Amino acid sequence: MQHDDPRNGESTHRSSKKPKISSQFITESDIRDEFSHHHPRIARINNGSFGSCPGSVLAAQRHWQLQFLRQPDAFYFNSLRDGITASRKIIKDLINADHVDEVSLVDNATTAAAIVLQRIGRSFAEGKFQKNDTVLMLHCAYEAVKKSIQAYVTRAGGSVIEVRLPFPVNSEEEIISELKKSIDEGKSNGRRIRLAIIDHITSMPSVVIPLKELVRICRAEGIEQVFVDAAHAIGSVKVDVKEVGADFYVSNLHKWFFCPPSVAFLYCNKSTTSSDLHHPVVSHEYGNGLPIESSWTGTRDYSSQLVVPAVLEFVNRFEGGIEGIIKRNHDQVVKMGKMLVESWGTNLGSPPEMSAAMIMVGLPSRLCLNSEKDALKLRSHLRDCYEVEVPIFHQVPKDGEEGVRDKDGFITGYVRISHQVYNTLEDYEKLRDAINQLVEDGKTCKMLFKE
Repeated sequence: MQHDDPRNGESTHRSSKKPKISSQFITESDIRDEFSHHHPRIARINNGSFGSCPGSVLAAQRHWQLQFLRQPDAFYFNSLRDGITASRKIIKDLINADHVDEVSLVDNATTAAAIVLQRIGRSFAEGKFQKNDTVLMLHCAYEAVKKSIQAYVTRAGGSVIEVRLPFPVNSEEEIISELKKSIDEGKSNGRRIRLAIIDHITSMPSVVIPLKELVRICRAEGIEQVFVDAAHAIGSVKVDVKEVGADFYVSNLHKWFFCPPSVAFLYCNKSTTSSDLHHPVVSHEYGNGLPIESSWTGTRDYSSQLVVPAVLEFVNRFEGGIEGIIKRNHDQVVKMGKMLVESWGTNLGSPPEMSAAMIMVGLPSRLCLNSEKDALKLRSHLRDCYEVEVPIFHQVPKDGEEGVRDKDGFITGYVRISHQVYNTLEDYEKLRDAINQLVEDGKTCKMLFKE
């Protein structure tokens, strides 16, 4: 712990846990103005992939960029470190961390995964862990995380156990049961599970995981460390790292917290933070602690890390602040999902309480979506011909299991719809009508390949 380093933000001043909420709430007209840079004709119901940034925050970003361009040396020596520390302090309070030096700002969740997994890989390579000791993760973990495990862990002799996420999912108990089975497998033949990687909200398919219970089970089973990949969390669900109880927790700030791309926070519990946790880009700050290493990785644009105060001002213009936005988006995405289900005669991929600001909605079986290639083709077709942007998931049927049916057959495709403050009812009606038109015209995914 670098408590004596002023760059870690040690101060006698303690900022309020509950930031002041504006008494003059933002209007729908204000929201339209804030996002007027969005393409006016696109039904943008895919906030989960790349996020969104309001105009006022973009203006703040431009201010920081111009500060650097006008006088880089003064910016570097006088403004950069204090600005990043101010952002880290805000995040520390938002996530209920004990100290600002538990919070580092990095590019994205992929970078954070590399930071944690290269440390695990070194432990295998240096003989601290036994060959074939294992890392546990969900089978639908983000592909970049899987590649990091391949790059850092399996190459060094570690093994991987994947927890099967049932989908469609009907209850938290289904996920808990699968975790317990995988832990038993991971501990077989005398192996030890050195790290569990648990999503807070899975990306595709999107499901809110019973995180606190899964972390509790991991602790009870003697799993040494827990890393939570919460790329979609901050801004879409409550984040309290003390309640979660994990060693590491990462969430992107550019997905649901309105920062420009790209920036994420990585929380490292003070009891597990050590000097062998490093940023993968080594600079002259190497060895000064991860927060300081991450604050300077060479000459680059740091503005996305510096605008967090401006983002806080924006979210506090909404009734209820960030909590109000979370409730608004959840309620609306569930409402829109049910509207699509009723129109298409299909199903939701999870109960509403297991969704945040994204929800999975079954597509009509008559589209005959039978592969990932079909999903990509249908997504492109909706973008190019109907001006709708939405991710599509192909549900691979498991051997021996019957899937969910609509009146015409098995449902093998789902859309993942998002709701952010700029979305309107018309966005979802545009998607609804596009799918209905394809079905009415007798179009299948196979036919779209010929167009």
